[in-house]
Amino acid sequence: MGISVSILLVAVGAILTWGVTADAEGLDVNAIGVILMIVGILGLVISMLFWSSWGGFRRRTAYVEGGPVRTTTAAAPRRTTVVEEEHIAPAPPPP
Repeated sequence: MGISVSILLVAVGAILTWGVTADAEGLDVNAIGVILMIVGILGLVISMLFWSSWGGFRRRTAYVEGGPVRTTTAAAPRRTTVVEEEHIAPAPPPP
């Protein structure tokens, strides 16, 4: 179950829980809605956990003996910029 299916289950469960007022014999629509929301939330959490372990947005690097390090994504390497600020004391008030 992916993220989109999980969100769909949560949405359908919320509609059944709070949006449907019809009664059916032998069928509790509110309970079905709550069950769908719980299953959808659990699926969303599990999908997010596995998404980070499968790759997600992190970059992977490969090491080749004696060669340069190459990244598997097309993004440029990260650069660090250091900005130094001087603290200037405020001038005295005018007389």
